[in-house]
Amino acid sequence: MIAPDSKPSRIDWITLVLYYFLVIVGLLCVYASVYKETSPNIWDTTENYGKQLIWIGISSFVGLMILLIDEKFFYAFAYPIFGISILLLIAVLVAGTTVKGSSSWIEIGSFRMQPAEFAKFGTALALARFLSGYNVNYEKDRKIQLFSAGIILLPMIIILLQNETGSTLVFTSFIFVLYREGLPGWILFAGFMLIVISVLALMVPPLYIISGMVVMAILFLFFVRRTKQLILITTGIIILASLMVSSIDYVFENVMQAHQRTRINVLLGKEVDIKGAGYNVQQSKIAIGSGGFWGKGFLQGTQNKFRFVPEQSTDFIFCTIGEEFGFFGSIIFVILYIYLLYRLLMMAERQRQKFNRIYGYSVVSILFFHFVINVGMTLGIMPVIGIPLPFISYGGSALLSFTILLFIFIRLDANRVNELRNFS
Repeated sequence: MIAPDSKPSRIDWITLVLYYFLVIVGLLCVYASVYKETSPNIWDTTENYGKQLIWIGISSFVGLMILLIDEKFFYAFAYPIFGISILLLIAVLVAGTTVKGSSSWIEIGSFRMQPAEFAKFGTALALARFLSGYNVNYEKDRKIQLFSAGIILLPMIIILLQNETGSTLVFTSFIFVLYREGLPGWILFAGFMLIVISVLALMVPPLYIISGMVVMAILFLFFVRRTKQLILITTGIIILASLMVSSIDYVFENVMQAHQRTRINVLLGKEVDIKGAGYNVQQSKIAIGSGGFWGKGFLQGTQNKFRFVPEQSTDFIFCTIGEEFGFFGSIIFVILYIYLLYRLLMMAERQRQKFNRIYGYSVVSILFFHFVINVGMTLGIMPVIGIPLPFISYGGSALLSFTILLFIFIRLDANRVNELRNFS
């Protein structure tokens, strides 16, 4: 279905240029992170950089096809695309291949695909389709809120069963989309406090935390107008929070896996394991710090050459930028990435159609989550959960899925000049 009104002038070229700039930076970083003097040809398809170049070509072709498709296609086929992504996730549980402890891959000959990556844009389309339907009032309708949560939770549960914790957590970023559509602010605040209390429960004895919450609740009730309803609500919150705090330790010790516990303990400073779980982060920080202000220069990074940083071309790709291009290059990279996110946010806000806006916010939320967590874990300020840096990290499934995610929105945005109308 080729778009009859698809005109190049309507495409947001700045976003497209930013995309290709990041992709090229990613290719150079992959090249630098696995560079071999015996095989310097970037076209060598036996090396990761050669394979990445092929995936850039495939992603560009798919992106071009998306730009030529009528924008109504994505609304009409949002649910089928979501359904296919769910079936692929289920197929992984049945016939998936285990890679580095994660059973989240489908392998056909030499081709390997991670369906969890494609489920992100599938979920974004389904959520946008559902929330943009007729008579949908997310802010007031509890059934709509529950159904929206179900759309997000379904792929999360299946991916979690694949032992892919990092990809599962990415789907929590959709809460920002729901907040934009009317999710009460107190739920977002409660989620934030849940994270804070969970972290505190791993560092401080539960009795101290519960005592602190009780004192704060008493002070709160002392300074506000007390009603029977407010007292009951406050008491209920304290009871639930106390139960949660008391269960954190059990979940940590009996539900989480050993390597996950070790990573969290290292991040919180409760353990020092520079030869084990903390090795990657330690070497990453050494690489970034050794780059100084201007960096050592392209292909001059010693941490790169001697392979000190495991997974440097994937999860820890940012340390390549830090070592070879220094603080200056890292700041320029971060600024450009933030500018891309800001531009996508502004593009989402200028949409006349609700479907486009919701999908746009989904794109921003997913990319933002990946960016913050990935860069944060290379700096040692975020837990290592193994998610790629979009458009930069090595990986065909990731690059292709992020390209599809972004280009669908670019295509939807290209139609923003049309009159406001429904897609029915």
